[in-house]
Amino acid sequence: MNRGRKVAGRGLAQLAEDFGYQLPASLVSEPAAKAASVFTSIARRRGRMGQMLGWTAVPLSLPTYRMTSDEVGGVWPFITASGLAPTGAMMGLDYLSGGAFYADPLGWVLDPDMPVTNGNVMIFGKPGQGKSGTVKTFCLRMMPYGYRVLILGDPKDEYEKLCRALGVEPIVFGHGQWARINVLDYGPLRHGWQSLSRQEQVTRTQTTFARWLRLIAGLVGSQKIGNEHVPFGPNEGAVITEVLSHLTGRNSGNSDLRETTIPQVWHALNNPTDELIAAGRHRDRHQFFDRTELLRNTLATLVYGHLAGLFDAPTNVEIDWRAPIQSLSLSRISPLGDEAIGIALMCLNSWGTGMRAIAEPGDLRIVVRDEAWRQMRLGVEAVKALDADLRLSRGGTGAGADVQIVAAHKPSDLLSVGSAGSQEVAIARDMMHLCDTKILLGQDEEVGAELGSSLGLPAMGQDIVTRWAMARTGRALWMVGTRLFKVASILTRTERDLTWTNDALAKA
Repeated sequence: MNRGRKVAGRGLAQLAEDFGYQLPASLVSEPAAKAASVFTSIARRRGRMGQMLGWTAVPLSLPTYRMTSDEVGGVWPFITASGLAPTGAMMGLDYLSGGAFYADPLGWVLDPDMPVTNGNVMIFGKPGQGKSGTVKTFCLRMMPYGYRVLILGDPKDEYEKLCRALGVEPIVFGHGQWARINVLDYGPLRHGWQSLSRQEQVTRTQTTFARWLRLIAGLVGSQKIGNEHVPFGPNEGAVITEVLSHLTGRNSGNSDLRETTIPQVWHALNNPTDELIAAGRHRDRHQFFDRTELLRNTLATLVYGHLAGLFDAPTNVEIDWRAPIQSLSLSRISPLGDEAIGIALMCLNSWGTGMRAIAEPGDLRIVVRDEAWRQMRLGVEAVKALDADLRLSRGGTGAGADVQIVAAHKPSDLLSVGSAGSQEVAIARDMMHLCDTKILLGQDEEVGAELGSSLGLPAMGQDIVTRWAMARTGRALWMVGTRLFKVASILTRTERDLTWTNDALAKA
């Protein structure tokens, strides 16, 4: 046997020929040519062995990086956030995703993928950076989707031009004006009262009395003795509740409730009945007067003060709730000072909440609360009243729902409503979290750190607000829950004309 010697054998063609078969010399059809590969060869796991060929003795491990979300853009600058669903108002261009930015606060609440639990919006911006223009553009673009707009107090008549363009005349409050609103109005809760069940009547009465009590507590607490606000405690609350029950006929078990006003409440305190004295557990009339002196004097200031007759007379305003917009103007009250504007805003906010207590199915409304800081500086009770109003945005007894928009210049406007560590500051801080959507327009550098401490805005977001947003009007950082969007508003020529607020300055 010859080891190591290669012996040639017969191939397949010879074997077939031995059995009488003749194989063809070539195939009938050639196989299709393979596409040219970009890679001429495949490298092994450890690379190619040789000088300058990237060979390694052990397999390479993938590197691991740990960083915060605001550092990702610096490490991988081309990675962008995903945009939002195209529902609601198209507000402009999202610079982070490169697409259009759509705002839909109530739609975000219904979307399980969005970190939003309420439809309230809070907007901050330095004067002149487009705060009111952004709000008006949002309102205007949401109207085709069935939303109507209610401006609960316009101190500067900034919405007057928009109202008249939509065929609606603003309702003007002030001395010498005809409009009157009773802040103790029942509103729609009284509609169809006779046909309601006893349980439903009791429920609606409790809801109405709670709103009235919050308002009166805020009005009383807005007054000061020296530097201290007038207190409104459980004793004052019990007396006011008893007075309201007597004036409306609630104590008598009437089938219908009578309408009452603030002057009637004050008059009842000055002329108490035996039933009122006994209900308050006062020993006699003298003790009643001693314990309610501060309360009576405070209400007298409101009844006969600079806002006398504006919010304490029977309502003579007929609101067309089917109109695209309604605005309650307070520009005639502005010369009376911030305190008067704050009290007027508190009255309108309470009244507006009562008017929205029952909404028709599908009634969607945007409620704008401009310069809310004026109300909040009236004391802790005023802060509580606004806080309660914001908690009712998800729809009350009816099937409607509201998008509440609170406008201010900067977070410190809300956090300066009291001394550090006070109850009103704590409520104001928590109230900012009742607005899951925050719109941050351009601010000065010193406000950047304030945004970080108050809203948890990261350094990257602070830089956007204090640099990029300041470069042009209408630029803003939108905080939708925990997600950030760098948005530049885009307005049409018509919208620019309707949202322009510097007419007086331009004429001067």
